Amino acid sequence: MLELRDLTKTYGGRTVLAKLSHRFESGQFIAIMGESGVGKSTLLNLIAGLDAPDSGEVLVDGQPMAALDDDAATRLRRTRMGFIFQAFHVLPHLTLRQNVALPLLLNRDSGARADDMLAAVGLGGRGSDFPRQLSGGELQRVAIARALVHRPALLLADEPTGNLDPETAEGILRLLRSEIKATGAGAIMVTHSHAAAEMADQVLLLTRSGLQAA
Repeated sequence: MLELRDLTKTYGGRTVLAKLSHRFESGQFIAIMGESGVGKSTLLNLIAGLDAPDSGEVLVDGQPMAALDDDAATRLRRTRMGFIFQAFHVLPHLTLRQNVALPLLLNRDSGARADDMLAAVGLGGRGSDFPRQLSGGELQRVAIARALVHRPALLLADEPTGNLDPETAEGILRLLRSEIKATGAGAIMVTHSHAAAEMADQVLLLTRSGLQAA
């Protein structure tokens, strides 16, 4: 489903990733751990095509991301991928329901599943609220609902439980796992939390030497 071939990325003269290669299969829930600054978030951005490697390539379903023009890359992200980023990127002028339904509407699908996903993350009945009425943890749950609502084939999650209390985090991780397994999707979760990593099928450690089993 996803293959990394000799990915190298440098910022300001510092090499963050060096000739990183790995293959991820569909249906796997993978946790990636590692020290701060080792390139975990950079790796997610490269996989998503939101940033470009200096060398090497990312292949999704055998298709090199670099071979896609901007429109094709956008369509691939919109239809095949779901994103949970630390900054949430919840749109302040939209209600919670509208925020969660956005991937469905962009894909010309019914927005009916949005309320179901809000309920699944513990925000049932709050679809008409606006982001300004929510706490950081609640905003994170909105972002998670939005990432899952269109049943993506590949979920990319950057510290998806970072703003959640332990009990809520466990429930959210179980939701992520059940959604992934129900659809046969793949998921890559960057986390510092050992409790979160325990929910994954496999834990990989990212070091300067590459990805290896933890």
